[in-house]
Amino acid sequence: MKTDTQPLPAYRPGQEPRWLMPAIDVALVFLAFALAYIVRYQLQLIRPVEEANRAPFLPYLPFAVLYAALLYFNYQGSGLYKNIRERSWLEELYTIITGISNATVIVMAVSFVFQPQVFSRLMMVYVAAITIILLALARFVRRTIQARLRARGIGVQRVLIVGAGDVGQAVLRTMVARKELGYQPVGYLDDNPARGDVSIGRIQGLGGVNRLAATIREQKVDLVVITLPWSQHDRILELVRDCYRKGAEVRVVPDVLQLNLRQVQVENLDGIPLLSVNGHVPFRGSSRLLKRTIDLALIALASPLILIVFALTALAIRLEGPGP
Repeated sequence: MKTDTQPLPAYRPGQEPRWLMPAIDVALVFLAFALAYIVRYQLQLIRPVEEANRAPFLPYLPFAVLYAALLYFNYQGSGLYKNIRERSWLEELYTIITGISNATVIVMAVSFVFQPQVFSRLMMVYVAAITIILLALARFVRRTIQARLRARGIGVQRVLIVGAGDVGQAVLRTMVARKELGYQPVGYLDDNPARGDVSIGRIQGLGGVNRLAATIREQKVDLVVITLPWSQHDRILELVRDCYRKGAEVRVVPDVLQLNLRQVQVENLDGIPLLSVNGHVPFRGSSRLLKRTIDLALIALASPLILIVFALTALAIRLEGPGP
């Protein structure tokens, strides 16, 4: 039996490829190691390097590979590589600093265990500082480019609102007012003829909710935002399935008093929560709770060790004298 189900495309024209930022981060990590090597061994800032302690860059390549891998898995797990439009640059910066701090501690711990012939702890401090600057700058440039592209209509999502009540109108107003988020409302659907067949400002009413599938096709909709009351949860779930069949992403503005959904990913639109129902999430249900519990337990257990490692590192740098 033939169905009209259309899988969500992995890439839309004007959309950033998922591999782009991870690839940029890896490249910037290697650049940070190269710059840190120059600062430590050629410019010799803070402390000079004796001739006997000079070292080539090649022995640092395995550490650069380890560092890049640690950052990738950290940022993948923390959601840095997810395209969350409402996330601020400062939030990204916090995630970047956290990941780099963790990676730096681990690499230094590895050096303590294996005692490589060539390893400068001061250089790793340079690596951490330079990596923070490079990754933060990359995110700033990315945001600037995205804002300019969206101002030209490139990379925007065509959005259909389902439900034109108070919540639906709030979503519309926010999307229209904040063009930098990259949302382009194409209209809304509502079963109330007083709303579904009239315009709200420049946004056209496109009929009743039963026209969802046809409207997605006619208006080339990328994203559907459902703002119906949660008392209609059975209908909402059916609408979600219709959206996925037509190849459109879907977000649900929840009724927080009745919210009892699992397997959801939450975004926010200027304070309005949007739920991605049954969308891609790295961990589901009890697995996510278990992961969160393990993360908190590991943080609690590792905190004293991390403090000890930092203290030992500072002492080692102090006692290292004129070495690398």
